[in-house]
Amino acid sequence: MKNIKSISTIKLLTVLFISTFAFTACSNDDDHDEDHEHGKELITTVTYTLTNGSDIVTLTYQDLDGEGGNVGTYNVSGPLTASTTYTGVLKLENETEDPAENITEEIEEEGDEHEFFFASSVTGLTITKTDVDADGNPLGIETSLTTSAASSGTLTIVLKHEPTKPNDGTVDGSGGSAEVDITFNISVQ
Repeated sequence: MKNIKSISTIKLLTVLFISTFAFTACSNDDDHDEDHEHGKELITTVTYTLTNGSDIVTLTYQDLDGEGGNVGTYNVSGPLTASTTYTGVLKLENETEDPAENITEEIEEEGDEHEFFFASSVTGLTITKTDVDADGNPLGIETSLTTSAASSGTLTIVLKHEPTKPNDGTVDGSGGSAEVDITFNISVQ
C-alpha cells in the first residue's frame, strides 16, 4: 500500500511539475508576442514646424489622454507664404511623461519600420521627404514644403508602422498600419 501511495505521489508531483512548466512557457510566449507586436507608444503631441528664415509656421496636434478619450486639439500658428519653400521637421511626443518623452527618436532608430506620408488639398502645395532610413528609403521626419499661389485646404500627416518599402509614396499604396493620422486646415497667403 505504501508503494502505491508513493507512485501516486510521484505521478501527482510529475503532473504538477509539467503543468507549472507549461504554464510558465505559455506566459513567456505571451510576453514575447506583446513585445513582438510592436509596443505602440502613446503619442500625445505631434508638432510640424515649417521654417523659411524668420517665417515660421507651426502645426500642432495634442491629445493628452490618448486615443479614445477626449477629442484632440489642432493649432496652426498662421498662414504659409505663397511661392515659398519651407524646411519641415516633425516631432512626436508623449507628454504624459515628465519630462515629455521624445517618440521621434524611436521612430528614427526604427526607420526601416516607419514612414510618414503627406497629402494636401491645397492647390500647388508639394511636400518632399528629405531624410531616409538605414536602407535608403524615405522616412519623412524632415521635409521640404513648397507653396505656390494663395489657396486654402487641408494637410494630412500619417505615420505608418511596417509600411511596404519601397512604396509608391501614398498612404493607400503603402500597406502597414497607421499610428498617427491627423488633418490640419491650412492657408497660403
